[in-house]
Amino acid sequence: MFRGHALRTQDDKGRLMLPPEFRDEVLRVSPEGVVVLTNFDDCVAGYPLPEWEVIERSFAQLNMANRRFRDFHRFFLSGAVQVTLDKQGRLLIPPHLRSYAGLRRDIVLAGVGRKFEIWDQERFEAQRQAMQQDFDAVMDELAQNGFQLAL
Repeated sequence: MFRGHALRTQDDKGRLMLPPEFRDEVLRVSPEGVVVLTNFDDCVAGYPLPEWEVIERSFAQLNMANRRFRDFHRFFLSGAVQVTLDKQGRLLIPPHLRSYAGLRRDIVLAGVGRKFEIWDQERFEAQRQAMQQDFDAVMDELAQNGFQLAL
């Protein structure tokens, strides 16, 4: 599981050093250090290769007669790029994903379960502020939908 968040600096080539705990998790699940990066929720989502393969298989269940589903499928999968950690534990984020997520120099790596997200620091802070404002309403909505969070 990826959890927590860390501040990092992206270099001029688009390389980003993973926090040690993220790097260790990637290597535990994908010993070759293979990660699939894709566009998602205004950030770059990173999945160790075995986790990504589960997602790809799940698309086989999608009703491709629905145009919106096909468009989503195309957007999500065509944005995906397979990368490998280098010897220093860095990922190279391709230009199209840096552009999509608005990644500048200051980056936040956020662990969110079976994936991690790469955020521009300003976007991440804005998103956190918005969620903080809406936190109680979301908790109420989760409860109304039967979700029981064991706090």
